[in-house]
Amino acid sequence: MLIEMSVANFRSFSGEQTFSLVKGKGDELLSTNTFEATAVNNIELLRSAAIYGPNASGKSNLLLALGTMKQVVLESAVNLQRGDKLPVMPFRLSAETRQQPSEFEVTFVVGSVRYQYGFAASTERIHEEWLLAYPKGRAQRWFGRAWNVDDQRYDWELGSNLTGEKQLWQKSTRANALFLSTAVQLNSEQLQPIFDWFKNTLRLANVGGWGPGFSASLCENSSKSQVMDFLRAADLHIDDIVVESKPFDLETLPEGMPEPLRDVIAGNMKDKTVLDIKTVHKDSDGKAVTFDFEDESDGTQKLFSFAGPWIDSLTNGYVLFIDELHDNLHPRLVQFLVQLFHNPETNPNNAQLVFTTHETSILNQEVFRRDQIWFCEKDESHATALYPLTDFSPRKGRENLELAYLSGRYGALPFIRSLERAS
Repeated sequence: MLIEMSVANFRSFSGEQTFSLVKGKGDELLSTNTFEATAVNNIELLRSAAIYGPNASGKSNLLLALGTMKQVVLESAVNLQRGDKLPVMPFRLSAETRQQPSEFEVTFVVGSVRYQYGFAASTERIHEEWLLAYPKGRAQRWFGRAWNVDDQRYDWELGSNLTGEKQLWQKSTRANALFLSTAVQLNSEQLQPIFDWFKNTLRLANVGGWGPGFSASLCENSSKSQVMDFLRAADLHIDDIVVESKPFDLETLPEGMPEPLRDVIAGNMKDKTVLDIKTVHKDSDGKAVTFDFEDESDGTQKLFSFAGPWIDSLTNGYVLFIDELHDNLHPRLVQFLVQLFHNPETNPNNAQLVFTTHETSILNQEVFRRDQIWFCEKDESHATALYPLTDFSPRKGRENLELAYLSGRYGALPFIRSLERAS
């Protein structure tokens, strides 16, 4: 489960901005929208959060920051060679920040232990890296490293609570790789849960969401009933899903595709199978009529593609970040997806959902607590500012959040000027 994350000097973020899923004041929607992490000093956390703001305000960059952090954790010790560039980009609208590293930090829970892990990186190297663990409620600094510019070397701190071949891991860590990732590759069992949280628990999706493949694969086994229950609950009038594995057919590629690209795809897909998805509807006489998946609306295709990851996340207690959840979906379907995370029966393992959206119909106190709403906007230096609705102390149960937001009370709205033709 995620407690909070911070980012600084990354893309549109200049100064440090912090996003939190810690429950604030107020007793509204306690049994549905919050849960207690009893293993971690009874801290109370939120099951979801929505982030609003105009286009180009930096909402997507918050997710991209977390995605970049995940990528560096998973790949820096394996896929990068010495001298390869790290996938970071500083805030470029300031001469000072352009020369400084980007910084990332997350605080999360695995099992009964809270971890605070972060690093600072430029494209050339990791400048700092740190890990604190709270196995008994009190902080233990397991390791830290910092690049010493004067001596052109790292200053290391390997805590006594970190066990294993620490000196070997230190010597094996490249400048453009994380110590955490290197140690795990060299069989650190103690650090494996932190690495696995990034690999397995943290899930991110961009505006397009997912393809239908994972949902379709669930329809090939005993999980099909869960997918069908999901589709029925969303009122899509789909009576069945039929999935068949077929050899890849070059004829399915678009006409006019360049031959070199066609040849590459043909080589990569040789002897491989693809899933052919059909939807089944009942006609007026109650007879089954089969449709190609591509014949369904964009919204139906997207919701089906969501079914598998949604079921998977709710079942396993994942942390799910989605950019522009509202895209191609009716407002009632957006609310349906969110409420699955708020319902303890459908979310028994305290999965968490964080999403960006422009859909304001769900911006009300019947769906969300006040501490579940966040905003992004650009300040006078064109840097992203991230702040919670609770900064404005809206009245519990009385303030119309949607109306207040659209009227400009909370900021984070586009400033639209009149279009004037050049003379």
